[in-house]
Amino acid sequence: MRAYFLRRLLLVIPTLFGVTLLVFLVTRFAPGGPVEQAIMRAQTSETGHGGTRGGGALSDDQLLQLKAYFGYDKPPLVAYGIWLNKLLHGDLGNSFSYGEPVTQVIAGAVPVTLTYGVLSLIITYCISIPLGILKAMKHRTLIDSISSVLIFIGYAVPGYAVGALLVVYLSAHLGWFPMGGFTSEDWSDFTMKQKALDFIRHAVLPLTCYTLGGFAFTTLLTKNQLLDNLASDYVRTAVAKGASFKRAVFVHAFRNSLIPLVTDFGQQVAVIVTGSILIETIFDLNGMGLLFYHAVVDRDPMVVMGVLMVDALLLLVCNLVTDAAVAVVDPRIRFK
Repeated sequence: MRAYFLRRLLLVIPTLFGVTLLVFLVTRFAPGGPVEQAIMRAQTSETGHGGTRGGGALSDDQLLQLKAYFGYDKPPLVAYGIWLNKLLHGDLGNSFSYGEPVTQVIAGAVPVTLTYGVLSLIITYCISIPLGILKAMKHRTLIDSISSVLIFIGYAVPGYAVGALLVVYLSAHLGWFPMGGFTSEDWSDFTMKQKALDFIRHAVLPLTCYTLGGFAFTTLLTKNQLLDNLASDYVRTAVAKGASFKRAVFVHAFRNSLIPLVTDFGQQVAVIVTGSILIETIFDLNGMGLLFYHAVVDRDPMVVMGVLMVDALLLLVCNLVTDAAVAVVDPRIRFK
């Protein structure tokens, strides 16, 4: 098993290489890049109020200088090699739209996405697993029916749609929660208790939207897997030998039901590291999702490359951790 995980770890390097090369080439040849935008801004600034141009187009020397400034004066593979060499030294390049190093731009967005992602993951599993067990034990009862209706509603309605409604009614109309943002502007002047309360007030609505879809899916997954295992022969044998129903559920059936939940954990982590563009936009959260959206709209290739590289690296590591967790939960699994 150790050799398997070592090989998986070594495969992270060529996978990252392939992902970054593909994204670099796409951003390189996509229209509306930084050179085109700089030319458009220069020509717009030279246009008078009446629509006549006062300075003319950029000269060939100016175009060459502009391409050299953004690194577009070299062939794509050579430019990728230069970017890769900088990456090995911890340099992701500079953002032309933010005017800062990409590492600083990403460093400002990662804490927001990770905070909401980790909290939503904890809330999802703390609610979904007990509720799924309860629904399996109370199958076809009133509790199961009522909770199923609520779960299917939550699964059907997108989180961003709920977020828009919550902002309109609970924030704008009733004023119970802030309209958006991670914290208040004067958060640094608060006491520790005030900071905690301010963060909670800002986090209630976004966390509700983040956990809505994952909560419904994980609850149903827990219930269905537990019902399948409760109908297995080994559970009936345990009950026939005198084990109580609760012991058959929590000791025998629940552990085998954890295997799909652990696999689903990797998919949940994918949402954590990438963030939600729509939810972050609605609540004005400067996370990875919103940063990536603005980078694509502004045609900022260095930020796009940096965000996708970080996302790809975290996803590959999380998949490796998920495989290890599955092996721990299910001792029958042996990776060769």
